[in-house]
Amino acid sequence: MDKQAFLTNHFLIAMPALADPNFHQAVAYMCEHNAEGGLGIIINRPTEVSLGELLEHLGIEAANAAIAGQTVYMGGPVQRERGFVLHSPDSEWDSSLRVSEHVSVTTSRDILAAIAQGEGPQRYFVALGYAGWEAGQLEEELAQNAWLSGPADPDIIFTRESGERWQAAAALLGVDITLLSSDAGHA
Repeated sequence: MDKQAFLTNHFLIAMPALADPNFHQAVAYMCEHNAEGGLGIIINRPTEVSLGELLEHLGIEAANAAIAGQTVYMGGPVQRERGFVLHSPDSEWDSSLRVSEHVSVTTSRDILAAIAQGEGPQRYFVALGYAGWEAGQLEEELAQNAWLSGPADPDIIFTRESGERWQAAAALLGVDITLLSSDAGHA
């Protein structure tokens, strides 16, 4: 796979035939993809965990009920105990990776402490766990028509309702994903 084909800062959009319950109708934001593999955060799987509960577990107090009541998402089936924050890159944190000019991902506690006090990034999305692919695995899944891929739009991550994200990500490609068959095949 040449460098231009890597999918960092892209959405992976599960095709209707992808039956794995971890990925059925999922949209993953690809934080990193290279010859060694890929790491993405699923952006449309809300959990029953509130940000306040997560912060409390970490010994951090939320400044107000609006912050505490925010949803935490299931970012993927790998390391579900590990937190990831997708956010606007308007500040620097201890452990951040700038994915694009509009999105960074941070795994350090300092960003959660700042968010709890209302001093975090302007836009953020908190998830537990990630989706990971070994070298060549994602390319194989793409060849099997398990996923659509296309450039990411941060507004889908940060402003769309979670139930709209799968269709909205596909619509960026001009695809009405609800009209696609769940039967996989090759021409």
